[in-house]
Amino acid sequence: MTAATLTLSANMEDYLETIFILIREKTVARSRDIARLLSVNRSSVTGALQALSRNGLVNYEPYGYVTLTREGAEVAEKILRRHEALRDFFVRVLAIDSDEADEAACRMEHGISKHIVDRLIDFAEFVEVCPRAGAKWVHGFGYQCREASISKDTCERCITRCLDEFKQGVRQDQPGKPDVPLKELKPGEKGQISRIAGAGGVKQRIRDMGVTKGSLVEVVRIAPMGDPMDVKLKGYHLSLRKDEAEDILVKKVDTRE
Repeated sequence: MTAATLTLSANMEDYLETIFILIREKTVARSRDIARLLSVNRSSVTGALQALSRNGLVNYEPYGYVTLTREGAEVAEKILRRHEALRDFFVRVLAIDSDEADEAACRMEHGISKHIVDRLIDFAEFVEVCPRAGAKWVHGFGYQCREASISKDTCERCITRCLDEFKQGVRQDQPGKPDVPLKELKPGEKGQISRIAGAGGVKQRIRDMGVTKGSLVEVVRIAPMGDPMDVKLKGYHLSLRKDEAEDILVKKVDTRE
């Protein structure tokens, strides 16, 4: 049975997702850390790891580190992508508190399809970069524009003001706003991909995720020595070396409120 055909319970998906996160953040996963994050006892963790091992998704020996097989990592990454796509949509588009959004994403992530995840990610990107649908609109009105319900003239004034602000921003920023290598962005900063230069595995990996010119990329974290850097594109986490990040050119996106 392969990762493509295996059907996991929501509980088993939670274990895989937790192992994936621990490995990403701490290099290794231990049973006690899994138990702590999932708020379960060690015997429950042991039973789950044995089941995942029988299905070829984890490498597990009692009292040893837990690692993911290639198939296990593939399944875990898809699960985490669904979770983060849902959470980001709730926070960035619906302006939901991050804790509440994370809890809701945990409950919903197990039944949502890849097609819906992709559409949520695309819409969240649109909201962040569109001059009329960005953070100011979301946080300013929360999708409840009382002025518009009173008079449609208010909508016309709002559209005109947004257009004027956008044109002014283009005049001021764009001529002197060159592409910069992704490696120059700091954690929390975002950019729109302008060009993927170079060759090799990283270029292919990005293309395999369906990322094209104009896609939004966010720097999540940078290792203490500056290499590698963890970025997120289309809901996927990608670890890039500095020389790889140098070949990805972006235009910085200002998402401040």
